[in-house]
Amino acid sequence: RPSCRMQPLMLSRMTTKDILLFLTLLFYLSPVMASKYKKGDKITMYVNKVGPYYNPQETYHYYSLPVCVPQKIEHRSLTLGEVLDGDRMAVSLYDIHFNKSIKHQELCTLILNEEQIAKFQEAIEDLYYFEFVFDDLLIRGFIGHLEEGSFLPHHHKTYLWTHLHFSFGYNKKQIVEANVTTVGATPFSLDDVEIPAKVTFTYSVAWKKSTRKYNQRNKEQHTFFPKSMEIHWLSIINSIVLVCLLIGFVVIILMKVLRSDFARYNLSDDEPDELGDQDNYGWKIISTDVFRFPPYKALISSVLGVGIQFLCLAFAIIVMALLGLFNVHRHHAMNSSGIVLYAFTSFIAGIISSNFYHKINGENWVWNIMLTACLFAAPFFFIWSTINSVAWYHGSTQALPFTTILLIMLIWIIVGFPLTVLGGIMGKNTSGGFDAPCRTKNISREIPAAPWYHNPIMHMIVGGFLPFSSISVEMYYIFATVWGREVYTLYGILLIVFLILLSVTVCISIALTYFQLSAEDYRWWWRSVGSAGSTGFFVFLYALFYFYKRSHMYGSLQTIEYFGYTLLVCYVFFLMLGTIGFFSSLTFVRYMYRNLKMD
Repeated sequence: RPSCRMQPLMLSRMTTKDILLFLTLLFYLSPVMASKYKKGDKITMYVNKVGPYYNPQETYHYYSLPVCVPQKIEHRSLTLGEVLDGDRMAVSLYDIHFNKSIKHQELCTLILNEEQIAKFQEAIEDLYYFEFVFDDLLIRGFIGHLEEGSFLPHHHKTYLWTHLHFSFGYNKKQIVEANVTTVGATPFSLDDVEIPAKVTFTYSVAWKKSTRKYNQRNKEQHTFFPKSMEIHWLSIINSIVLVCLLIGFVVIILMKVLRSDFARYNLSDDEPDELGDQDNYGWKIISTDVFRFPPYKALISSVLGVGIQFLCLAFAIIVMALLGLFNVHRHHAMNSSGIVLYAFTSFIAGIISSNFYHKINGENWVWNIMLTACLFAAPFFFIWSTINSVAWYHGSTQALPFTTILLIMLIWIIVGFPLTVLGGIMGKNTSGGFDAPCRTKNISREIPAAPWYHNPIMHMIVGGFLPFSSISVEMYYIFATVWGREVYTLYGILLIVFLILLSVTVCISIALTYFQLSAEDYRWWWRSVGSAGSTGFFVFLYALFYFYKRSHMYGSLQTIEYFGYTLLVCYVFFLMLGTIGFFSSLTFVRYMYRNLKMD
């Protein structure tokens, strides 16, 4: 730890931007201190949002319904992650004190007109749930109750829950449990009611001692949504077996073929050539073309740079999750952490992209840096702005406030873009030569006609399907978490599956590149990116299947948000796995031709 004498000197060397970035990261990633109360202390109950049960991302402010609203609405300060998730916490009228039970307390009395009654009925028919926050614990319940009648003639009745019973558990001076129920309460019928309707909302509070520790209070005994997932060993074993088979195929079979090729191609002039002229076919004959630089140098360099950036970002998020930084005490910290980490890892994208671009004799390095900075940011901004506009039109809390939009833009402009430029300059200055094992001729060799199974489409199908099959079972749990009501906490299993995905991608990319070169086709640069990156296409196909066959999502807002963000995720898969496929193929090709005896 630096001494007090050194601290002013250190601070004087830090720019204002450095201090702001440090405080931002500290604010979004630091754990929340446990609150302690004395008997009778007032604890604020925050109302948050409402929305259809089967549309997790379609949420609205709780006060958008005709409920009990204070004269002056006071909002709670939210983190970036909470705002991104649609949270809009506001102070409620519930008067709750620590360890003081309430048998029956009136909240307010409302006179509902026909329009307000219809709004409640529509919410109940769409199975609206509400979400409250009490001492950073989430409390959820349904707005009302829908009673279905017979099929013919079909009729249904809507009931509004006007009484809520809150039960809290405490361990010494800390709150460890929070729940809401309507057991024993009589709902208010909204059918055939006289307009205007007088409705009285009430509540009750019960406190009890609990043996649960504070660090275990996120493990709720009474869950509104389904419980956390169990470890799915079948999926893991299936993926591990697939990886072992693929690695065995590449290491054993492919290396045997390579040894045979080396023995055939590396014959000395004095040794008899029983198979004739070995230079007339195979991957040796394209040795003067295999390292011919690809077209669109700036684009492929940018893809590789951003792909490495997202690989680092994915590993960082998983490691932070394993360290327990994303828990119930810091709502939606993963969202804000992802944005901050994306900005800081832009330096990696800039240095990788510019370094590779300079190695393959790229000339317009400024354009390369600009393309790297915008390769993901531009599609993201277009899709996000479309989704945000639709959410704003529907009045959803998923529409970000102007201040949040400004903050995200400032993070990219002040942090992300400058770091990309800085990394690009450093990558350009530290770049050496490409150091190809073989000399490239000025005139390219004619590529012979290839059979149908060497078609780029077939390579993309094989190169995308096999990696996807290794994670197909895990994809259900991830989709059920992001687009459903499941709670995913198996981050160790997620890390294993992610490593399996990368391993399968490496094996498939090497095998497909070998087959392509054996067919005397030296255009492996972009092919390796497209073959491995096509896994994103299969992820999108699974997203279609999940939306129509596994979920109950509906409505324009939820549909646009689902497919918009799914497209971005598939694009990230393409960038990450395409990068893994390219660098594994490049390493393999270098190994092949470095061990080849040249004339």
